Amino acid sequence: MKKHPSDVRPTGIAVAIAAVLIGCASAPVMAQSSTSEDSKQVSAGQVDAGQADAGEARATPVGEARTTLETVHVSATRIESDLLKTPVTVTAVTQEALTREGIRDVRGLSGSMPNLQIASGPDSGVQVSIRGIGANNFTEIGDPAVGLHVAGLYSPRPQGALALMFDVDQVEVLRGPQGTLFGRNSTGGSINIIPAKPRFDSSFGSTELEVGSYNLRQLNLIQNIAVNDRFALRLSATKVERDGWIDQQQDFTDVDIPERGFIADGIPDVDQRRNVKVGRDEYYYNRDEWAVRLAARFAITDDVEWLLAYEKFQNSGAGQVGLKDCKQAAGTRFACQGGKWDVKINVPGKTDMSIDTVRSNLNWFLSDTNSIEYSVAFATQKRSQIADDDGGYHEIPSQVTATLPVPAAGDWGVWPVRDNTSITLDSKYKSFVHELQFKHQGERLKLVSGLFWMHEKNSIDYAQEMLVNAPFGYPISQFYHQPNRQIDAKAIFSQADWRFAPTWTATLGARYSRDEKTDRGGQVYGGWDAESTAYYNGLYHPGTPGEPGFRPHNGRELTERMGPFGGIDAYKLWGPPAENEHSESWRKVTWRLGLTKDLSDDEILFTSLSTGYKAGGFGDKDDACGGKVCIDGPPGPQYTFFPYEPETVTNFEIGYKGLLLDKRLSLSVTAFYSRYKDMQVTGDFFAAKVHVNEPCPDWDPTCDVIKKWQTVNVGTVNIPGLEVEVDYLPTPNTRIGGFFSYIDSKIKDYPSFSDEWNCGVREEFGAVPCPEPYSGPDPTLAGRQIYDITGHHLPMTPKFTAGINVSHTFKFGNGYELVPWLSVKWQDKMYFTLRNLDNAHVSDAQEAYTTVDASLSLQSPSFWRAELYVLNATDKMTKNWADDAGGFIRGYWNDPRTVGLRVRFDY
Repeated sequence: MKKHPSDVRPTGIAVAIAAVLIGCASAPVMAQSSTSEDSKQVSAGQVDAGQADAGEARATPVGEARTTLETVHVSATRIESDLLKTPVTVTAVTQEALTREGIRDVRGLSGSMPNLQIASGPDSGVQVSIRGIGANNFTEIGDPAVGLHVAGLYSPRPQGALALMFDVDQVEVLRGPQGTLFGRNSTGGSINIIPAKPRFDSSFGSTELEVGSYNLRQLNLIQNIAVNDRFALRLSATKVERDGWIDQQQDFTDVDIPERGFIADGIPDVDQRRNVKVGRDEYYYNRDEWAVRLAARFAITDDVEWLLAYEKFQNSGAGQVGLKDCKQAAGTRFACQGGKWDVKINVPGKTDMSIDTVRSNLNWFLSDTNSIEYSVAFATQKRSQIADDDGGYHEIPSQVTATLPVPAAGDWGVWPVRDNTSITLDSKYKSFVHELQFKHQGERLKLVSGLFWMHEKNSIDYAQEMLVNAPFGYPISQFYHQPNRQIDAKAIFSQADWRFAPTWTATLGARYSRDEKTDRGGQVYGGWDAESTAYYNGLYHPGTPGEPGFRPHNGRELTERMGPFGGIDAYKLWGPPAENEHSESWRKVTWRLGLTKDLSDDEILFTSLSTGYKAGGFGDKDDACGGKVCIDGPPGPQYTFFPYEPETVTNFEIGYKGLLLDKRLSLSVTAFYSRYKDMQVTGDFFAAKVHVNEPCPDWDPTCDVIKKWQTVNVGTVNIPGLEVEVDYLPTPNTRIGGFFSYIDSKIKDYPSFSDEWNCGVREEFGAVPCPEPYSGPDPTLAGRQIYDITGHHLPMTPKFTAGINVSHTFKFGNGYELVPWLSVKWQDKMYFTLRNLDNAHVSDAQEAYTTVDASLSLQSPSFWRAELYVLNATDKMTKNWADDAGGFIRGYWNDPRTVGLRVRFDY
């Protein structure tokens, strides 16, 4: 019998330890409980009855009550300040909260605070969206719209968001453009991961073990060594393994549609070169990662301190594969035939990604008010990866229109097999990031001025294959050999906070940025000419179309000397490669104006007007005419790099922060309005209109239009919203946190939007049909299926989100503490494209949903702690990304229900 992927297989260890916990908890309960003295007050529902820094000895006796919220400090203004007195919209998340909610990397933060959504993407990419502003280009060409920083230093690659977050002081999420102090690629906001520093005051350590659903096993180790009062070391390590939760099968598809001439012969029609059986531990959606960090902190003198750290992250997981949305497909001819999470794979996923980073931070305190800080990071990211792009979702018989045997001119109808693969054979991203800051912290003036320089040199060998194509069933492929792509970014910035009156502070900041991108020696091999047999590399001969004996390949006739694994030499029959040699640069001044009013010692009212900017770019050199004859301009080829311009954001916000009810309630409220211009969107867009020999058929009305994968600038978007965050101690032993957000992003100006979402089935499923291709006089709209999306919402912007969590600490007579915790989060419907199509079967949205998490932790009076937990208790399956799969929807999915047990030992 098939099991739902959320079926739990508890381990014997979990059952045994659970029994011990129940026995320990049998002591009489006293009418008293507490919030740990070491727990940190944080914003946006990230509050809980947290424990001390992992591995650190408890600073106060177990059970000692805290009657006021403890203030957390943040670095959102590059000067450490009280979160509730910082005039920036920022949420801080402690390590305790990350662990409790099962958050192991940045993706886990999605939906846990106002207006933050995070999606998985191809090529180990991560799409982070804050207030609707994100980026969907995960390649070496693209840039994120939300800056990822580690220890305050910019991390350039979006794949870096997959790195495990472990042993951190906190994670700070800044919402709104951070174009002055954080700068590069922070149009939507910034995420700053702050690792825990070595401590001078004591030596301590911890070991944490975790087991859970789908054979989850995790080990966390921390050891702090205070050598003396001036030198300390800290070693942290983590390892996590988990099986994939899908039902993955091998793909041996042997097409049998006799009425179309496709006769099953016992030989698979899909590529078998990499089709090997793998265990559940190697299924897609598994985890196989580890990381280690060694940090040294040295107080050279009373005024000079140096922090040096080395960190390594390794990901050997399978990655993710797009899965059909069976709920939407139900009741249609595309309905799932097996289980909801069945998938047929002929290319098991494999990722080999490592990130090695050295970070250095040198602080020189010139006086009580002045300091100089120099930070530098050198990182090398290496990655190879292979992924099954089709997931075994082949055309169903009613879709197939091609017929065998094909005539001499071929058959341009729909063929029955999808067999597509993406392969990163090798990639290496080397980056240097430098930042020099001068800081002044006077009574009336606070100033941060600095210089920023980032240089990144990237190389990648990447290929895509589509192995069965009309009109003859031939394979096609392109191989991108990019040995030297460079990005150079420089900036100078300054921001001052001036207390010009006893209760008034003005903020003025500006940043000048210069970005340059260069491609040297790049070559693009292969092509998308589906009438060529070049992919076979002379090793397979299908015969002559239209003559007896003609037969394209089957799944066992492709060899390793064909396609990407044959290297560049396998593409020699395609002809010479396209050469990439190009460079462009951009300059921009971004700024911030602010005004803060101290309403009391514990309350502020603030407002700001700020701007953000993300540099433009360009793609791979390509023929816009697609090898055909263009109608406009020279007949072809017309080579272009498909350049695009920067995008900008202007944001106005007004907010309130206060510590109320005798410092037992913190409240943060921010209203904002953003104007997002020249938004960068990546996808298949119009490149040229070309001559064809005869009118386009009804099933291919745009046969005279060439589309190319590229980034384009589109439209203007207005984004108003509201964010509320609450943290409350109603009693010394109870803690309540919560958040609420509202956002109403609306497209204002995008006249060239082309509606091509699932056009082949829209009428069949009761949706508004796609528009007819444009045939008017405007050449910029040629071939586009123009649809007015004025008023539509940006992707990944649920209109409303809310969350609440509650914890209560009970004290037992024998010194134990028991802490139940419950978290409920809800979010509104969220679209994944600008089309915003509401339909029961081909919607581009994730419906509104609720997630429930809970845990029960037991803290001993000595050195150990244990916690039972359930995440996604209602087993609500939700998408974080979706795509048009030609009649149905495919998506990347969040995890099903998981239960587990954590045990930590402090020493």
